[in-house]
Amino acid sequence: MPLAPPAHAWLRRKPVTTTESGSEADSGELRRSITLFQLTAFGVGATVGTGIFFVLSEATPEAGPAVVVSFVVAAVTAGLTALCYAELASAVPVSGSSYSYAYATLGEAPAMAVAACLLLEYMVSSAAVAVGWSEYLNALLGDTIGVRIPDALSGAPGAGGVVNLPAMVLVVLCALLLVRGVSESATANAVMVVVKLAVLLMFAVIAATAFSADRFADFAPFGAAGVGAAAGTVFFSFIGLDAVSTAGEEAVDPRRTLPRALVLALVIVTVIYLLVAVTAIGAQDWPRFDGQEAGLAAILGDVTGSVWPSVVLAAGAVVSIFSITLVTLYGQTRILFTMSRDGMLPAVFSAVDRRTLTPVRNTVVVAVAVGLLAGLVPLDVLADLVSIGTLVAFTVVSVGVIVLRRTAPDLPRGFRVPGYPVTPVLSILACLYLISGLSWVTIVVFAVWLVVALVFWAVYGSRRSALAVGAAEDDR
Repeated sequence: MPLAPPAHAWLRRKPVTTTESGSEADSGELRRSITLFQLTAFGVGATVGTGIFFVLSEATPEAGPAVVVSFVVAAVTAGLTALCYAELASAVPVSGSSYSYAYATLGEAPAMAVAACLLLEYMVSSAAVAVGWSEYLNALLGDTIGVRIPDALSGAPGAGGVVNLPAMVLVVLCALLLVRGVSESATANAVMVVVKLAVLLMFAVIAATAFSADRFADFAPFGAAGVGAAAGTVFFSFIGLDAVSTAGEEAVDPRRTLPRALVLALVIVTVIYLLVAVTAIGAQDWPRFDGQEAGLAAILGDVTGSVWPSVVLAAGAVVSIFSITLVTLYGQTRILFTMSRDGMLPAVFSAVDRRTLTPVRNTVVVAVAVGLLAGLVPLDVLADLVSIGTLVAFTVVSVGVIVLRRTAPDLPRGFRVPGYPVTPVLSILACLYLISGLSWVTIVVFAVWLVVALVFWAVYGSRRSALAVGAAEDDR
């Protein structure tokens, strides 16, 4: 058997009709039960919270008050990409997100590369969010009962601890909820989204009472480079838009609900992010954000001189971040499910439990991997890896819109990108700009991860994929 896959295998594409039907032999079946409201809540639930509750403390020291501009840059990039996602989601309404889109438009090897981006994005983001949850849980316990979890049990080895036990517990709780069923998970997430929006609006109202325009005087102390670097960091906050498209096979009327949910989630997310970021910077001098744990709760404590607002916000953050972890774990399990059904991964990842109609073993594997990351790796290392994985996946989606317009112009689309082809081109350029602002270490680590994924595809997926097996049978 030759070591390298045949040349035609690299760019063989999965037919869009097959992709839509999900009718491969022996594939698992998922239940269509997610409504437009629940799907929009998925996007908001996986997005609002990450950048505001704790990544703000990571990004503000990079850009100063101009971090507000960084959020705008990230939001514009996400907006351009969301339009591209909306078109592909309406044309190829299946699980797998941009992996499935790449498989249908660019070919098998590019699809594997995108899958590697998505797995990195979801696995690392789930872990990073769980680490942030641990910080707010400690703040809540300290303010309410005067007890904090010891540093040794609430921090990774690189962050002054031994293991982040609360973060690992959160991952287990989310996995248990996902195993019960996707409809139950979607309903629980929708409730948590309402709670988080109410808490963040409360923060903005209270913080506005201490707003001072003087805090924006030295607006961009690190110039355009600082704004770009911070934009790359806070882009971590927009992964929820991708999470919407992972639910393609479980959404009701996906050609209509997927694009609508994407646009609605983007609008809600952008408004909330800018409102909270502006009031937070206006209420606290920007250098104080550096290394600040549970930053928004701390700001409320300083503004009011009272404990109760920070307690409410910390409680809201605990609920909010639970919903983010829930959705990002869900997204990863569905991508693995689709890859396994395509033959790119072992069959265990597409096995569906007959009672719950969920991929239980898949979920357990994901929970173990994410739990170990959350317990043992510091937050600052995790955030940038999420950003680069997301940005590369978003770039591929934008390219996919252009390719599919050429290769399948008559394919039914429930939504078309306005301003085509300018919009997808601008989306590609914006993503590349944000990638350029990330550290070279992040880029190198990502490149190594990508090479490992492609080697795995060359050894395993290129020979066992459904397309490879079908081609071998046709040759007999």
